[in-house]
Amino acid sequence: MRTRPFSAAESRFRALSNPNYRLWMGGVLVSFLGTWMQRTAQDWLVLTVLTHHSGFAVGVTTALQYLPPLLLSAHAGVLADRLPKRTVLYFTQSVMGLSALATGLLVVTGEARLWNVFLCAFALGVGAAFDKPTRLALVSELVPREHVLSAVGMNTTCANLARLIGPALTGLVIAAWGTGPAFLANAASFAATIVALARLDTSTMRPVPIAPKKRGQVVEGFRYVGSRPDLVLAFCLTGVVATFGLNYQLTNALMATGAFHRGAASYGVLGSMIAIGSLGGALTSARRDRPRLAVLITAALAFGGITLISALAPSYLLFAVLLIPTGLASITFLNTANGLIQLSTAPHLRGRVLALYVAVKDGTNPIGAPIVGWIGTAVGARAAVGLGGVLAAAAGVAALAALRLRPHVEEEFQNALAMAAEPSETTS
Repeated sequence: MRTRPFSAAESRFRALSNPNYRLWMGGVLVSFLGTWMQRTAQDWLVLTVLTHHSGFAVGVTTALQYLPPLLLSAHAGVLADRLPKRTVLYFTQSVMGLSALATGLLVVTGEARLWNVFLCAFALGVGAAFDKPTRLALVSELVPREHVLSAVGMNTTCANLARLIGPALTGLVIAAWGTGPAFLANAASFAATIVALARLDTSTMRPVPIAPKKRGQVVEGFRYVGSRPDLVLAFCLTGVVATFGLNYQLTNALMATGAFHRGAASYGVLGSMIAIGSLGGALTSARRDRPRLAVLITAALAFGGITLISALAPSYLLFAVLLIPTGLASITFLNTANGLIQLSTAPHLRGRVLALYVAVKDGTNPIGAPIVGWIGTAVGARAAVGLGGVLAAAAGVAALAALRLRPHVEEEFQNALAMAAEPSETTS
């Protein structure tokens, strides 16, 4: 039995004391690296090869990839609660791998056209719509409750290590061989998560009760969120920040080519600068034992303010440097929202609520990306970046005002945390 509190370093990494989680994170890290390579290559392919620097076309591509979560996540959440999560993930990882493979083969054979890249992006989004809520919910089965926030933070750390390496590596790959190999690398990376799933020790997992099949399960998820003002606040904040502020691949491409007249390598560096800040935010978030609404709102305000300042940056170097605190604020915000949902939602509804969170975070992109892309093309890259900053800051101010007008929301959130812990202890 542990007789002393965790040190700061131990608090960050305590989720890694679980063998299943270490195995899973190893596979996910490889997959994340491939994902960031494809995201970077896809935007560059559409922006510079298939169109003549059309920010709108890049926005449409991104929108098609994120439209399925908006349309399908509610039903995906039901499957996450009703089926074994490993079974769902075997299927979704395979679908996404085949989509990446198809895109890569089209590019390397010279057959890629804008319409088939649109189609492949949509297929990838369909797989992701069912994959992400299940993958997020799996975390609670791999680690004990007291390690969940550490696991969420470590998951984001892996994502941002990949974001740190992936865009810069992709810039070099594009410069040497074009965009095709980046898509093929992503297709191969899905094998790592499939192998990790197969090797998990199911005897040490902490499965939550499978929700029985019945009518109205999708509606039940919506009603649960609607009955929780703390979740409504978190969802509204996430919707605004994600819709207009988290379009880094698009806005970085617009700023690199339009505002600073740079090439593929410089564009890749911008993605890595975001990742440096995001990595710091992920490690900081992993130290926390409990999510807090105040941290969520503060992070939204910081993200909005820094993003607005970066839109005015007079040089490429200053813009790149400002992406570091931008990444830190955004990941602090997203990790806090994720942890808030993971730990305060009733276990038998966790998949559905996480699916709605994914729909809000990723599914709103089809709304925001074309708007941001159109503004970047018609008005300028700085206006596209500035829009996200202004709206995120305004949403943070509105959330802060709402919390002060209704202070009981914080108390209700703390009660939900305590209630969600009770069934977790009885099923582990």
